Amino acid sequence: MTEQEVFTKIAAIIEERFGVAADKVTKELNFQDDLDADSIDIVEFVLELEDTFGAEISDDDAEQLTTVGQAVSYIAEHQNA
Repeated sequence: MTEQEVFTKIAAIIEERFGVAADKVTKELNFQDDLDADSIDIVEFVLELEDTFGAEISDDDAEQLTTVGQAVSYIAEHQNA
């Protein structure tokens, strides 16, 4: 899956979970600053990423994912073939 395909899927998840139109999602979008996501929102989002992409995201790695771009890059690098 290309980074663009990963981005498109993540944008759809953000649209559904946070109510932000997918066409307004950018790689610079910050989960806490721009989406007002709290720790529970982040955990649920990470779990959804794991389910959607079949990727295992450790707690330490999840804490480092603060923007959409970081999440896209991480998934692109760690997705199961």
